[in-house]
Amino acid sequence: MKRLGIAAMVLCVCGMSAMADQVTLKNGDRLTGTIVKTDDKEETLLIKTELAGDVSVKWEAITSIVSSQPLHLALKDGQTIVGTVTTEAGTFEVTTKTTGEVKAAKENVTHVRNDAEQAAHDAEIYRLQHPRLTDFWSGLLDTGLSVTSGNSSTMNFTLAAKAARVTSRDKISVYTTAVYGKNNATDPSQTIAHEIRGGVRGDLNVSDKVFVFGFTDFGYNALQHLDLQNVLGGGMGYHAIKTARTTFDVFGGGSYNQEYFSAYTLPTVPPTSFPSMTTKNGEIVIGESLDSKITSRTTVSENFTFFPDLSNTGNYRYAFNSNITTKLKNWLGWQVTFNDNYISNPPTGLKGNDLLFATGLRLTFGKGVF
Repeated sequence: MKRLGIAAMVLCVCGMSAMADQVTLKNGDRLTGTIVKTDDKEETLLIKTELAGDVSVKWEAITSIVSSQPLHLALKDGQTIVGTVTTEAGTFEVTTKTTGEVKAAKENVTHVRNDAEQAAHDAEIYRLQHPRLTDFWSGLLDTGLSVTSGNSSTMNFTLAAKAARVTSRDKISVYTTAVYGKNNATDPSQTIAHEIRGGVRGDLNVSDKVFVFGFTDFGYNALQHLDLQNVLGGGMGYHAIKTARTTFDVFGGGSYNQEYFSAYTLPTVPPTSFPSMTTKNGEIVIGESLDSKITSRTTVSENFTFFPDLSNTGNYRYAFNSNITTKLKNWLGWQVTFNDNYISNPPTGLKGNDLLFATGLRLTFGKGVF
């Protein structure tokens, strides 16, 4: 009985070994376990072993693979062959269910995955091709603050936030900017800046170079007595440059601009009062945008949009925004921003330019865009 038990244990161990995958290295070592996948970045093969856990070996160090489970071998020509693998004279021999034995040279294999990893890979590819609205968002939060006291007493605060969802097919952007400044040296204290702008834009690629877009923008400016600006527009654009480091787009279209100004009084002698006013204008939209990664840590972005007024020929407005950011950490950076919003026909007695120069910290989340 004792001999019978020992024999049974030997058969069991041999059976387990026979059912496992085996990888042979150039130095003659052999690893037995379950082949999981190759790592493209590290150029390694991951094997789950019973005693050593997960083991990664260099792909170039492997001379032979024998698998008891089906493996998915992706080739340089785009084909994928599936089946159990043996190795003969440095060539992988894959026993498939449909075409029998297929040979593949090791240097022609780009990926190796087991069934579970292939299913996960296919699911990720499907997600990339059919993303949900909640997928692929990234964003930023820019902050700037200055405070003075003593002979002067002021406080200035800037805040900008942006989120974007970018896929190979489309892009959705949501953005807002707020500026607030106060002079506490006067009695009563005086607001010296109070402006909020924001909007939503969607871009849809109709080809590798051509895209269509639509947007809506909102604005408020207390010192310009602008209670609400609402712009709705759209058009077509062209990807003039689209590389891993730089994108440069030009675009054109049309928009409908509505502005609601409140009544105000100028401090003239005697004071001059002006009634509330509403303007509604059709506009042409002409613009460009640039995003470039100039070093591994520094990025530059800039966009300029020009809006000639179709309802009142000769009037126009433009918006110019630029930013340079240097990363301090993956989620933290230092940014410098310059914005210029201009209208050629401001309310009587008020200025048409609103300039902003700000610097401060940038917080980011997500991957890819910022």
